[in-house]
This record gives sequence, C-alpha cells and structure tokens, in this order.
Amino acid sequence: MKHKIATQDAPQAIGPYSQAIRAAGLVHCSGQIALDPASGQIVGKDVSEQTERVLKNLVAVLKAAGSEPAKVVKCTVFLKSMADFAAMNAVYGKYFGGDAPPARATVAVAELPRDVLVEIDCVALD
Repeated sequence: MKHKIATQDAPQAIGPYSQAIRAAGLVHCSGQIALDPASGQIVGKDVSEQTERVLKNLVAVLKAAGSEPAKVVKCTVFLKSMADFAAMNAVYGKYFGGDAPPARATVAVAELPRDVLVEIDCVALD
C-alpha cells in the first residue's frame, strides 16, 4: 500500500503528483523548488538562497511523513548550471553531512519549473 503525504509547510502540489508517498518503509519525496509555501513565490536570487529554501521544503515534507534528513538514503539534484555546483553543495552539506550522507546524483538540465536554479528530490526511510 501507498500513503499520500501532504503538509501546508511545503509548497502544495500543483499537478497530478503528491508532495511525497510513503510505501514499503520508504518515503519518496517529489522534487522541491525554491517556492515559499505561504506566498507561492520564488525565494532567493542565487543558488545558495534557493537551495536553502528547497531543503527547508524537503525537510517539512520529510517531517510530515515521520522521517528526517538523517534518514535520507538518496537525493537527486537538478541544476540549471553546473557552475553552481560548489555553492549548492555548501548548503546541501549543512543538511546532509555526517559520516553517512545519502547517495546522490547531480545533473545539469536545460530548464527547471518557474526558471529556478535548483530542484532536489529524495528517498528516505520512514
């Protein structure tokens, strides 16, 4: 069985997807962008500020699912430009540092929703 996860503390899904799905002991979080959940507006003019908002959104979804950043096992980072890798990574490391950070793929893409600089999704233990 799968269970839909939804929280007002992260941007609402605006299409046919869920903020996250809990199934088989895992939480599959949809990609988050730098949207403020209250205003629906993009937060941050550079990749560091946007990554901070993205990760706050992911943490809110994880919390709603009964999980947390320490239980994340895999992330995918989508960057508008690989030139932003180091700045994104510096913020990312504050959330997923430690002895066993999650596995990760980072890819540069041609375009992201709302023309943001970064999107991140993850899979965590519940």
